[in-house]
Amino acid sequence: MATVKAAKAPGEKIFECEVKRRRVSARGGYEPFWKVKNVAEALVDGDTEFRCKDCHGSLKMHKQRIAGGPGAYVEHASKHDAEYCPGTMHFQAATDGREMRFSGAPVR
Repeated sequence: MATVKAAKAPGEKIFECEVKRRRVSARGGYEPFWKVKNVAEALVDGDTEFRCKDCHGSLKMHKQRIAGGPGAYVEHASKHDAEYCPGTMHFQAATDGREMRFSGAPVR
């Protein structure tokens, strides 16, 4: 008898995120701030700290591997964050009346 595997749900692909940058502070020195950027641009610019622009949760980076393949994107590292983030299909497809929540472990 053959075993049947359930198909894995397609991963969430997010093409914009926040990256941590530094700017000159009015008090002198530098202060960090978060800037919304396209994921592909952030990789070209060498940015290293990313978070979701909607829920501030941590993200997993997926780089473009082959020419003509899918572009660089990010997805939530935590399924719980994805389920309550308004920028995801998990949240938009929910029919239980859930409300948006910020991540339980936001990237600061």
